[in-house]
Amino acid sequence: MIAAYIDEIIMFCAGLWMTSVGFGYLPYPGKPASRPPLVRHFKWMGPLLLAIAIVLAAAS
Repeated sequence: MIAAYIDEIIMFCAGLWMTSVGFGYLPYPGKPASRPPLVRHFKWMGPLLLAIAIVLAAAS
């Protein structure tokens, strides 16, 4: 049970980071030219990960 809460907290924090990087509130570490193409998808992947973490927290 505690492991599930820890997992949801990690998912929530990762979703916050992905959302912040995707919308430009935080810079992506490294040079902008070396940014992987996956980073442009952070705008929708971050909020999706936040929603999944919240639903899992409510279900447990």
